[in-house]
Amino acid sequence: MAKTNSSQTKIVVPASIPMVSLLGPRDEFLRVAEKEFDAEIHVRGNEITVTAAPEERILVEQLFDELVAVLRSGHGLTSDTVERSVAMLRAREAERPAEVLTVNILSNRGRTIRPKTLGQKRYVDAIDKHTVVFAIGPAGTGKTYLAMAKAVQALQAKQVNRIILTRPAVEAGERLGYLPGTLSEKIDPYLRPLYDALHDMIDPDSIPRLLTAGTIEVAPLAYMRGRTLNDAFIILDEAQNTSPEQMKMFLTRLGFGSKMVVTGDITQVDLPSGVHSGLKVVREILAGIEDVHFATLTGHDVVRHKLVGRIVAAYDEYEARNSGRSDARRSRRTREET
Repeated sequence: MAKTNSSQTKIVVPASIPMVSLLGPRDEFLRVAEKEFDAEIHVRGNEITVTAAPEERILVEQLFDELVAVLRSGHGLTSDTVERSVAMLRAREAERPAEVLTVNILSNRGRTIRPKTLGQKRYVDAIDKHTVVFAIGPAGTGKTYLAMAKAVQALQAKQVNRIILTRPAVEAGERLGYLPGTLSEKIDPYLRPLYDALHDMIDPDSIPRLLTAGTIEVAPLAYMRGRTLNDAFIILDEAQNTSPEQMKMFLTRLGFGSKMVVTGDITQVDLPSGVHSGLKVVREILAGIEDVHFATLTGHDVVRHKLVGRIVAAYDEYEARNSGRSDARRSRRTREET
């Protein structure tokens, strides 16, 4: 129910916009809006009446303006689109939700890949503007997936001649020498997520041909040593599992006409005890270097199941809480010793 200091406004939806597209099947999108706002929202024909406190009322008006803009651009709406639009409006960012949610990176087999959050759009924009981009964030934020979409887009536009995808072969205590099979069979599980993403973006029948021709190369990080990579879009995935020496080796492979994207989650380091993560220290080393950009994605940018975002947020809260306790214990010990 709207509060006592509420006011009322009427939104007239253009006749060119079908109300079922705006409100959703069985008013699904309208129900999302009602849940997200402390407002009374009534629809009659193509008129939407909103009764709410002034601040909420303005946000509801803005929401429907943004949803109409999305529909006018030829994109459809989903409940997720509505929820993400509300979150962006409440955050009062400079970019409009419609600007974020209508950016097309790549289309394949009737499916379009686009950023779904403001953080993702800023990350994608950074890839366009900079030669080397680091994307740091938790699982499910689209770090690698969006980078690969940009790589395929660059290849199709002939901005580069090839795509190189690489990962360090390090995983939760397993060593390659102890795994069964040939070297190729041992390495394949580490690279499988990259192949899976490729299949979403390129006709699967053409992938073997592109791999054979070297137009797309998927290889462990160790295979990059001693090379200079010209006219290529190069992605280093799971970069938190590189040592500082490996990170330096990789970055110095950059050749003319190339672009690099480095992705990783600094909370998921699988390196042996005592080995520092190259991704953790590289920001200090390269801070302020021209044409190098660090994009930070957070739990707000998780685009997997909604529960994943809540899990990431819960872990962040837990780690911050326990970090505070650890600091307090250290401080107490210091006082006792002095």
